Amino acid sequence: MEETYVVSSNRTLAKTFLWMFLGLLSTAIVAAYTYFSGAFLDIAAGYWGAILIAQVVIALVMGFLLPKLPAVITTFLFFVYSMLTGATFSVIFVAYELTTIAYALFATAAFFGILAFIGYTTKKDLSKFGTVCIAALFVALILTLVNIFIGSQPLDIALDWVILLIFAGLTAYDMNKIKTLSSQFDINEEKIAVYGAFQLYLDFINMFLRILEIFGRRRD
Repeated sequence: MEETYVVSSNRTLAKTFLWMFLGLLSTAIVAAYTYFSGAFLDIAAGYWGAILIAQVVIALVMGFLLPKLPAVITTFLFFVYSMLTGATFSVIFVAYELTTIAYALFATAAFFGILAFIGYTTKKDLSKFGTVCIAALFVALILTLVNIFIGSQPLDIALDWVILLIFAGLTAYDMNKIKTLSSQFDINEEKIAVYGAFQLYLDFINMFLRILEIFGRRRD
């Protein structure tokens, strides 16, 4: 039984990282195409709000309706989300130098890998830790919205660091959660893999954005 669990868990993790990689790849391709084609100007002019709303809706559906959705639907929603993210990410090429984006990407990948390894190998239950991180994230997001009107640069810098650390914690928590879910044979393996890929994708993307914001060199 233990051997069956290990094989199932490893297979689920392999699929999880495959889907995550494909999601990140689709984001990168859409972002590059949107920027170099000039379509980012149309998005910035009139579609930004609609895209953000669609992303929120997909995230809520994936978070609350996972057990009820067929695996093919969760996969479809994941890739729709990743492509919408790519459309909004096109502005990164406008704001930052290409070398800075590359450095931030490699730094995020290394940081993410370490945290994912910790989350998978730890013997501790990280569920309470994850709850704390999620609560802290909500507080940080509220402060971020408030700071839009205040315009405090020190608070903005502090929030970037705080949110980076929160998503670092969520990466370890999500890896731990995926390992736990992979042992529950009443949930479709493919569905777990896509859901796990979606959660890790969000962690990676958000850490990348914060690292880019903190250390990135903007264009003149």
